[in-house]
Amino acid sequence: MSQQTLALVEKGDLKSDIAEFSIGDTVDVHTRILEGEKERIQIFSGVVIARAGSGSRETFTVRRIVQGEGVERKFPLHSPRIAKIEVKRSGVVRRAKLYFLRDRVGKAVRLKERRADRKAGAKE
Repeated sequence: MSQQTLALVEKGDLKSDIAEFSIGDTVDVHTRILEGEKERIQIFSGVVIARAGSGSRETFTVRRIVQGEGVERKFPLHSPRIAKIEVKRSGVVRRAKLYFLRDRVGKAVRLKERRADRKAGAKE
């Protein structure tokens, strides 16, 4: 009973315009930043290495390399601070979490790209 009530309360907070993305995709996360009275959009671009949780508590982790150092950031999926999520490219992965990318350097970090046109060509 309490799970159903909690789900009904959380249903109003869920975003409906979220882009479809999965683990291994390279995304641009547009985040709203408040600086005093002004608001601006800051873009964090990187590879999605994890998704966790469900409902309004769902989060995803994005990793990128800045000046040779790995930077990871966790974002709540349904946060009002996230303006939008753009999928730049899709990666071919066989794991649910890509934590092994933390140990890799240089070209070894790159993932193969999943191509949509190959699926269409295979059906013909």
